[in-house]
Amino acid sequence: MAKPTAERILVALSGGVDSSVAAALLKKQGHEVAGVYVRTWENEEDLLGDCPGARDLADAEAVADSLGISFEVVNFIDFYHREVVLPMVDGYAVGITPNPDVLCNRAMKFGALLDHARQKGFDALATGHYCIRREDAVSLPELWEGRDKNKDQSYFLARLTTPQFAAARFPLGKLEKHEVRAMASEFGLAVAEKKDSQGICFLGKVKVTDFLSNFIDENPGEIVTTDGRVLGRHLGLHRYTLGQRRGIGVPSNTDHENFVVTGKDESTNRLIVAFESPEESTLWGRKYRVENLSFLLPEPLEGELDLLGKARYRDPSTPLKFRSLGDGRAEIVFRDKQRALAPGQVLAFYDGERLLGGGTYALSSQGRADLQAPSSLSA
Repeated sequence: MAKPTAERILVALSGGVDSSVAAALLKKQGHEVAGVYVRTWENEEDLLGDCPGARDLADAEAVADSLGISFEVVNFIDFYHREVVLPMVDGYAVGITPNPDVLCNRAMKFGALLDHARQKGFDALATGHYCIRREDAVSLPELWEGRDKNKDQSYFLARLTTPQFAAARFPLGKLEKHEVRAMASEFGLAVAEKKDSQGICFLGKVKVTDFLSNFIDENPGEIVTTDGRVLGRHLGLHRYTLGQRRGIGVPSNTDHENFVVTGKDESTNRLIVAFESPEESTLWGRKYRVENLSFLLPEPLEGELDLLGKARYRDPSTPLKFRSLGDGRAEIVFRDKQRALAPGQVLAFYDGERLLGGGTYALSSQGRADLQAPSSLSA
C-alpha cells in the first residue's frame, strides 16, 4: 500500500487525551503538524464557576512542547459568543432545544478555525473526534461511524458542509478509547490519564438552566395537563425540555405515575405535562418535519428514500422514510415511535454506518416538533 501523501495539518488541541493522541499519530505518520488552542470564553470563572479552561490551555501547550510541534492560541471569544452561545440562548428563549456542540463543529471548528488554518497555509484541520474519513472509488470523501461505538461522534458532525468535510481529518476513527489512552502513555503524554470532559462544550459541570439564567429573565406561568387542568407554576419555559421527568415542580399522583413535559404553549406561557405513557401522543410520535438540511454528498438527497436516522446522540440508528420538500426541508416517518423529539434538536441521516447529513426538527405553531406528514409516508 502506498504511503499517504504528507500534508500540513493543524490540530485543534483541547488539552484532552483524544486531540493530543491525534496530533501524535499524525506526526508519526510523517505529516507536518502544528497545534492550536481556541479561546472561546472570557472571564470563565466569573460566569461558569468550576471552569477547566486554564488547565486545558496549559495541558495543550505541554503536549505540543512534548511532541516538538509549533503551538498557538487563537482568540475566538467574540465569534463564539455571537455564533454559538447566542444562538443557543435565543433558541431556548423561543422554546426550542438547540445543540451547541453540533453548531460549534459547523460554525467554529470547521468554520472559523478551518478558515484560520487555510489562511496559515495548512492543507487540513484535524480533531480528536471518533469517526472515520474514507474516500470512495473516485476519491470523494465519506464520513463513517467510528470503530468504538460507545465513543462514535459522527452525529455531532451531521451538519457539516461538503467543503468543510473535505478538509477534515480524524486520526482516531479506527481506534477504541482504551487504545487511545494506551497510545498516550506510549507517546509519553502527560494527559494520558486525564478524565474526559463532560457536558456541553463550554459549560463543563454547569447546568444549562443555571447558565441560561444569566441571559433569560424568569417568566413564571402555569403548569397544566394536556386537558387544561392547572397543577402549579413554572419559572420560565426555557428551563424545561420535552420529555423531562425531574425538576418539573408538580407532584405525581401515585408511586407508579410520573408527570413528564410534553409541550410548551408560548402564546399562553403554559408548560404542558402528562403522565408517562407509550400511548401519550404528545410525547411519542413517528412523523416529523426537519429543516436546515445539509449533506456530505455531491448533491442533496431528493425524492422519497429509505434511510437510517439517529434521533439524538447515543440513540441507535433506526429505519425511517425520507421525503424531500425542497428548500432544505424534508418530512420524516420513523418505523418505530420516538420519544420526546424536541424542536431544534438534530436528526442525523445514515446509509448503514455512513453519515449522509442532518437537519433540525422543525417548530410548529404549537411550539413542538411538527408532526404533520403526508399519508403516503405513513406506511
